[in-house]
Amino acid sequence: MTETTETTEKITRINPEQLHATPGYHHITVVEAGRTAHLAGQCPLDRNGELVGPRSFEAQVDQVVANALTALAAVGAQPHHVVRSVIYVRSDDRDALGAVWSRLTDSALGPAFTTASTLLGVAQLGFTGQLVEVDLTVALPD
Repeated sequence: MTETTETTEKITRINPEQLHATPGYHHITVVEAGRTAHLAGQCPLDRNGELVGPRSFEAQVDQVVANALTALAAVGAQPHHVVRSVIYVRSDDRDALGAVWSRLTDSALGPAFTTASTLLGVAQLGFTGQLVEVDLTVALPD
């Protein structure tokens, strides 16, 4: 195993060879950019504040992706500007967590998850019926 490094603008992502291989994310993200944006947890709510897909991980992931892309665009950023992500899934089933991870990484938001990422199974989220939430930190482009 060799150390891998990926650099985008003023963001460097590193996987030291002494640490385990990852399924696409990097262990370390170094940011040399001057400004950051911290997005609130993106929930599977539509524009009217209604929960999308109360029993569907897939529908909720898709809505979270759409919301996150809108929030990123609002600050002039794209998914590859994300430097930290935390994914919350209301489940203790590893298959469900893996399916959410796969759907996120295969989406238009996918580049956001090549950075330092954490995937958590949790007991409860903020809205009744909510299964997924994504928290992003962004290094804003100059």
